[in-house]
Amino acid sequence: MKTQSIEMQHGAMIVIDCGDVKVHAYQTKDLIDDEVIILEKAGKGIVVEIPPFKENIAELEQYIREKNIDIQAKLVSYHAAGSSFLPEVPSYATESANSYNTNGGGAALIRNFTKAFGDAFDSGIVLGKNILKAGKTQIAGIDMIVRPNDEAFEIELPEIKTVYMHMLGHDCHSIVPGAAAAEAMAANLQDYLDRGFETFLSAHYVPETRKDAETKIAYLKETEKLASESKDAAEFTAKMKAEFPGYSGENYLGMTAGAFFS
Repeated sequence: MKTQSIEMQHGAMIVIDCGDVKVHAYQTKDLIDDEVIILEKAGKGIVVEIPPFKENIAELEQYIREKNIDIQAKLVSYHAAGSSFLPEVPSYATESANSYNTNGGGAALIRNFTKAFGDAFDSGIVLGKNILKAGKTQIAGIDMIVRPNDEAFEIELPEIKTVYMHMLGHDCHSIVPGAAAAEAMAANLQDYLDRGFETFLSAHYVPETRKDAETKIAYLKETEKLASESKDAAEFTAKMKAEFPGYSGENYLGMTAGAFFS
């Protein structure tokens, strides 16, 4: 695989050439560290997630025009804000994602971000008009396996041994809503490793490797262990900061502490 990094005015792009399929991973560098994925095959493309800030919307649309990618679908999982982005392109989502972004946690986040960021943030919500079912499908010539979950969905791309999920990040804290969730998240990553996936795409971090997934599994196991050894959220937070110095995402750590010690 060939990898190219492109610096842009507002964000940055990592292009991974996997042969017949190219992955364009757009790091928005916005106030909530979003990542938007473009999958390209034979000049046609799919966008996974949507950039919610207006300056990124303009920049990514310009990139798509310059690269002459015929975007045929927007797959909306966890990030539904940004209705001015490619409004003519059909949208796809699972029923779980539509619920999450209509009256679940996704909708609540959009309300909070709208208050926090004002006019710079495009609060228009994009719901999937085309419903994705669990299992195999093909869009724009790209084979994928849709894996719905309680919130939204993950996407497997067997052709390039790649998976898309909401959050990973080998050196940043994650939102871990309790011991059972930690075990489930670790098991999910281990399953991908056992089945030979090589590249891990997520909505808040640049593309990552098998080693990065292994690092996150160890993090999740240690999170559960330190929580079991702590008497309250303050002690747990202090132990996590000591164990994982320099990790970003302290707000996520705070949410994890609240979940374990609510």
